[in-house]
Amino acid sequence: MEFVKEFATFLHQKGIIRFGDFTLASGKKSSYYVDLRLVPSFPHQFRLMIKHLQNTISDEIGLDNFDAIASVPTGGLVIASALALETVKPLVYVRSQAKSYGTGKLVEGVLTKGMRVLVVDDVATTGGSVVNGIKELRKEGAIISDAYVIVNRLEGAKDSLGAENVKMHHLLDIVNIARTLYESRAIDESVLDRVQKQVSS
Repeated sequence: MEFVKEFATFLHQKGIIRFGDFTLASGKKSSYYVDLRLVPSFPHQFRLMIKHLQNTISDEIGLDNFDAIASVPTGGLVIASALALETVKPLVYVRSQAKSYGTGKLVEGVLTKGMRVLVVDDVATTGGSVVNGIKELRKEGAIISDAYVIVNRLEGAKDSLGAENVKMHHLLDIVNIARTLYESRAIDESVLDRVQKQVSS
């Protein structure tokens, strides 16, 4: 698929995805690191990504099947904001922790009971932060059946969200990114093998 090829090449050329030895925020070791927070610094590719996300959502679930878009800061919020503008949908977001002043609430924005909410994030690993966000949104009365991420690291997020009766969709997964880069000779076979082993472990 053209988007996957172009976008994977862009991510690699700009150092947004890097292969080597990395320690993730969770303390887990990884054979690659992907930081989609860098994408908005490249407006042309950022816009392409948002348009592709919009078209994918439109094709798969339909833009009329949700009332609002929600995300969890920070990586996903930039993507959700741009998508909300393009689709002319209200945006809400879930704080990682409640603020100690004012209303002290976790969910920011106008959310009414029974509102159908689409959750958007940048990268999914185990899905923990998205699941926490979904639980908070549901406490406020949101109805959530689908979540979209740009990159799925294939390390359990789909199952975690499935346990909450939420279907997870992605634009790319780490294996198709690595395979695409291998096919275009941007990475060698040993790098591809390490990525595939990490996913299957």
